[in-house]
Amino acid sequence: MMKPSRSLLLAAALLPAIGLSTTASAETVEADIGSEYESFNLVRVADGISHGWAVGFLPDGRVLVTERAGALYLIENGNKTELDGLPSIAVQGQGGLLDVVPHPDYDDNGWIYFTYSKGDSDSTVPALARARIDGDSLVDMEELFESNTPTSPGRHYGSRIVFLEDGTLLMTIGDRGAEPPRAQDPMDHSGSIVRLTTDGDVPDNNPFVDSEEHAPEIFSYGHRNIQGMIVHPDSLQVWVTEHGPRGGDELNLIEAGGNYGWPTVTLGRDYRTEDDFPDAEARRMDGMVDPVFEFLPTLAPSGLAVVNGDAFPAWEGNLLAGGLRAQRILRLTIEDNHVVHAEELLHGKVGRIRDVRQAPDGHIYVLSDESDGALYRMEPAD
Repeated sequence: MMKPSRSLLLAAALLPAIGLSTTASAETVEADIGSEYESFNLVRVADGISHGWAVGFLPDGRVLVTERAGALYLIENGNKTELDGLPSIAVQGQGGLLDVVPHPDYDDNGWIYFTYSKGDSDSTVPALARARIDGDSLVDMEELFESNTPTSPGRHYGSRIVFLEDGTLLMTIGDRGAEPPRAQDPMDHSGSIVRLTTDGDVPDNNPFVDSEEHAPEIFSYGHRNIQGMIVHPDSLQVWVTEHGPRGGDELNLIEAGGNYGWPTVTLGRDYRTEDDFPDAEARRMDGMVDPVFEFLPTLAPSGLAVVNGDAFPAWEGNLLAGGLRAQRILRLTIEDNHVVHAEELLHGKVGRIRDVRQAPDGHIYVLSDESDGALYRMEPAD
């Protein structure tokens, strides 16, 4: 579970109408860190990031970083500039400014997409918007989508975004924590992955688009709180990492129309008693998709990357799953859609890990979720 960044809810414009620029020189934190197949250096790219949430890469080498409390930074050549122009963001508990991903055709259209919690002190929804960068500001802001069920603020927003090869996008939405069985309601966006066009519309080939008993945006449901999601560059499969309750953290392979069981089916336990989860009926059930892998001990997963390219050739095709409570990355070797090997990386070296992403140059970026957090880079040792 994430540590709350503030107890206040900021429902007004959160960022000042100026760009705040600071210098953050890259610094090698530890050199030649050994692992089973690769050695790497850990470099601090930027610090002064409080409860960072997501990393995104622009084609020109600049890096975007979000803070949950409502700041969006543009990092370039050691300079960290805060961009203004964000919409009003409801910051409370786990809610705030969340994921950020540039459009795959950013060079042509200039769009960046981001998720955030929208609302007031009584209720919030996860929302998706896009904007363009003009100097130190966001312009051409468009809200594209919001969840259909306002809920008391503070918990389980999900909010990872990926773009698919067909030009659509997926966005994860947590069960919101208030009433877990809502994740089994196919009319409720809570506890689902939604699939949208890049304009926020419903694709005409969504799995439930012709059903009167399902919200048409839903791509899969029965999820608790997905905070890691990637599209594998070779297989084009969608992999996610998902928070369980006490135990039951999952790696899932997403199927269109799939019901992933939460909370009717879970491998986790009740937080307080460690008994069976109160709403659970079984650990597995026909008609519900089993996880590919359960993270034991608890990982509290957030941030997921797939390794591709020449920087770390021995890790080609491996998944890197970040952990909050576990303060580590697990490198997972996948064969025939099964985890056949796992290795622990960076245990305790950067604190709680909120995001793990591979940059276009092949280096691995790691964002910590700490009040005095930082952005780090894993690069091959000489």
